[in-house]
Amino acid sequence: MRTAAQIVVLDAGGQYCHLIARKVRDLGVYSEVRASETPAAELAGARGLIISGGPNSVYDPASPTVDPDIFHGGARVLGICYGQQLMAHLLGGNVQLGVKGEYGLATFERNGCTSVLLDGISGPQQIWMSHRDLVAAAPPGFSVLGSTATCAIAAIEAPARGLYAVQFHPEVAHTLRGREILSNFLFGICDCRRDWDPSHRVPQIEEEIRQCVGDRNVFFFVSGGVDSTVACALCQRALGAERVHGVYVDTGLMREGETDSMRQIPGLSVESAEAQFLGALAGVRDPEHKRHIIGEEFVRVQQRIVESRHLLDGHWILGQGTIYPDTIESGGTEKAAVIKTHHNRVPGIQRLIDAGRIVEPLRSYYKDEVRQIGRELGLPAEIVDRHPFPGPGLAIRCLCSEIDADVQATTEGWIVPVHSVGVQGDSRSYAPVLCIDALDHARATELINRISGVNRVIARVRTATPLADLRVRVSALTPERLARLRHADAIVRRLSRTSGFDRQIWQFPVVLIPLGSAAAPDSIVLRPIDSVDGMTAQSVAMPNDLLDAMSTELLSVPGVSGVFYDLTHKPPATIEWE
Repeated sequence: MRTAAQIVVLDAGGQYCHLIARKVRDLGVYSEVRASETPAAELAGARGLIISGGPNSVYDPASPTVDPDIFHGGARVLGICYGQQLMAHLLGGNVQLGVKGEYGLATFERNGCTSVLLDGISGPQQIWMSHRDLVAAAPPGFSVLGSTATCAIAAIEAPARGLYAVQFHPEVAHTLRGREILSNFLFGICDCRRDWDPSHRVPQIEEEIRQCVGDRNVFFFVSGGVDSTVACALCQRALGAERVHGVYVDTGLMREGETDSMRQIPGLSVESAEAQFLGALAGVRDPEHKRHIIGEEFVRVQQRIVESRHLLDGHWILGQGTIYPDTIESGGTEKAAVIKTHHNRVPGIQRLIDAGRIVEPLRSYYKDEVRQIGRELGLPAEIVDRHPFPGPGLAIRCLCSEIDADVQATTEGWIVPVHSVGVQGDSRSYAPVLCIDALDHARATELINRISGVNRVIARVRTATPLADLRVRVSALTPERLARLRHADAIVRRLSRTSGFDRQIWQFPVVLIPLGSAAAPDSIVLRPIDSVDGMTAQSVAMPNDLLDAMSTELLSVPGVSGVFYDLTHKPPATIEWE
């Protein structure tokens, strides 16, 4: 059975809410995410509570809150970012409305007082800020632990009451001593015991599968990704391969060779729906419209399969590769609904869920924990360590434009009027891109933190013509542009694999943007990143000889005018551009 959570993360809508829970698990303590408004009585068994960050102001009428009784119970409480502001606001402090906000690296300076939360941490510390409002006066009885150049109250505590808070984000890698701060809270303050290790749990998961499924069979809609593949393998091992069947839908938006490789998997059938998806997407440019159409077409395909194969009769139960970040229903993360994407449910599948005819073997685990389970199952490395690939496929890596527009010269570089998605202050941003000439990650980080109106910095690697002569052109999602992107992606994957570079990174999106000349209207953006679970990510520098070979071959692709390199970390950019 699932371990009772010693630490509960209260979700106030922050982009890194799940990252907090992940970091707690990394320290060996089982944690769960609950809605911020969860009544204190339902949290009574927890040793510690962590209030996450969030995009709201405490002065917004609809902003997230918590049951005030949590501040007077037996659990210790840590507020992070918005969590600090909310704690201060509810306990009599003063929160100041922000105008511009503070996003990016900062230096935290401790004051002289002792603190278990900051035990072992002295001297100037690199931290990560992502906030608008700030605490202007601590609540009565609280001590101020430190500050930054622009935030006088960056950490507070009232240890006799078990209350602690920080304005910065200890859960992100950019806060260099953040792991130690979380460890101090867990073990020095909450007195947690280590009770979580996802390895060696396969026998337990298999028994849970057998209890859930009984004498029925299981079917999966398999994406080819790690989660659904591991979940399907667990069910096959627990029940026998003859009782588990998978269906893979070929949307026409997959990478080169992927559908052929899926045809080789025993117990898996391929449903071809390329004409259906590409027909529905013809001429579409808006990124959210693309996602909506893809979701609708998946609904139609899945419903057709469910009905034609009689999967609604009592002999079948639905298997899904749901992992823990997917399990929180919209009611549990309603404050973050505008920045999170939810899965579509076809009517037939929803009926199975409503009837309890569903098995989700991985619903307690995060992505890297799923990889550990896959290794324990003996699955091949090319599956377990496969780079994540978005559900909408190449459609969200093939950017489109509604207008023709020129690049704009500035003192810092060139503004490219191609919009991409970012996350700043826990809110979704959608802004143009700044292009510079040097592959300089430090400069890119400095620029993105200083310049408003952009959320991503790219570097020009090589162009067939001067950048000033390139234009963004009206473009849509067409078979020709998808084929161009598929060709470029195959080149990048081949060279990354043969050089060994793919083993040094977590993911390598290849993005097609409508920037080019009349003869070659598109350019390629390379986006190699490193991460643990995709919640934060670092842009990774590529060896010069590999980059040279890659850019040379990419420029030979018909229709490609340039090759660029995305230098932006997450945050403030998202990993994918759409």
